[in-house]
Amino acid sequence: MSPIAFAEEAINQANTAWILTSTALVLFMTLPGLALFYGGLVRVKNILSVLMQCFAIACLVSLLWLIAGYSLAFGEGNAWIGDFSMVFLGSVTEDAVSGGIPLSLHAMFQMTFAIITPALIVGAFAERVKFSSMLLFSGLWLFAVYIPVCHWVWSGSGWLFQKGLLDFAGGTVVHITAGVAALVAAIVVGKRNGFPTTAMPPHNMTMTVTGAGMLWVGWFGFNAGSALAADGNAAMAMLVTHISAAAGALSWMAVEWMRFRKPSALGIVTGMVAGLGTITPASGYVGPGGALLIGLSAGVVCFYMTQLVKRVWKIDDSLDVFPVHGVGGVLGTILAGVFASTELGVFSGQGFAEGINSMGEQLGVQFLGVIVTFVYTAVVTYVLLKLTGLFTAGLRVSKEDETIGLDLALHEEDGYKL
Repeated sequence: MSPIAFAEEAINQANTAWILTSTALVLFMTLPGLALFYGGLVRVKNILSVLMQCFAIACLVSLLWLIAGYSLAFGEGNAWIGDFSMVFLGSVTEDAVSGGIPLSLHAMFQMTFAIITPALIVGAFAERVKFSSMLLFSGLWLFAVYIPVCHWVWSGSGWLFQKGLLDFAGGTVVHITAGVAALVAAIVVGKRNGFPTTAMPPHNMTMTVTGAGMLWVGWFGFNAGSALAADGNAAMAMLVTHISAAAGALSWMAVEWMRFRKPSALGIVTGMVAGLGTITPASGYVGPGGALLIGLSAGVVCFYMTQLVKRVWKIDDSLDVFPVHGVGGVLGTILAGVFASTELGVFSGQGFAEGINSMGEQLGVQFLGVIVTFVYTAVVTYVLLKLTGLFTAGLRVSKEDETIGLDLALHEEDGYKL
């Protein structure tokens, strides 16, 4: 049965107004939020390359979403993938309605999620990958990883949706896929020249903190907008999102303060992102008490995972995409199955998925979603990176170009004229 209705009176104007706003907020997360957050974290010779990558991904994904992405993600299809009923958004007319909002708005809102997910991966291989390789990989990855997982979890015919996976705004679809892809990419591409012996501090923390603030504000559209309505569910999602962000920021700062004797601006904003990413899958299902515990755990767990990846495993995930987004997505998806319970007193949530009556049963579904998404993303990402390397004569720039910096080597531009 098609989810599309053609009844102009079916449009709910309040819901439509909120999702229009949320769509703008989610795009704001990538441009300029994520671009500035990442841009400040790299060295001065690579600032424009990061901004360029985020901007180009936004443009590329928008067109791919138009051509077939939305149709394959949200077309009825089967349990594994959608169909071609909405290619080039041909059936997305002004009168088409989905769930009380214009179908065109649903397509646009979901497009902004598709944009930010491959953009997150950029942080793993920053400062060393060819622009052509990044573009080809991002396009292939959208179709081979993001769109299938999106269909599994958010389409009514998707198999994980049918099983009752709780993922309100993208713990599996966005954060686990991006985080795992980032880890694989960092391993396949290899370390930056000089890592880990040469210090590579952020060149502009003011820019990073500015971008972090934009991400925090934009995330209200990301999570509360995923209610697809202007109602109590959206309001609670916004509240718990804010609580988790604050808790994640302070818990990361506290652990860092105890470990290194000084709290840092980089630490508090990274903890905020960890809190936001971790609450994302749970945001429509948990209450304020659960959000507090989720945020506190996010700051601590993601901090130690960052240390493990960089200092113990020696993996150059340049901007900590896997330990923050990947691990946060895993943690939040699992904890959604705990704090959705209505029997935890002040930590109670909104209840389990339809047809699921116990925490154990819900956690079983949550673990299944995490494991399948993790493994599928890792395997397919590895294959795509190898294919991309073949088509672009290697993923990396030359050692000389890396030393010069990608801004001049690839774009013949400087980030600053001082």
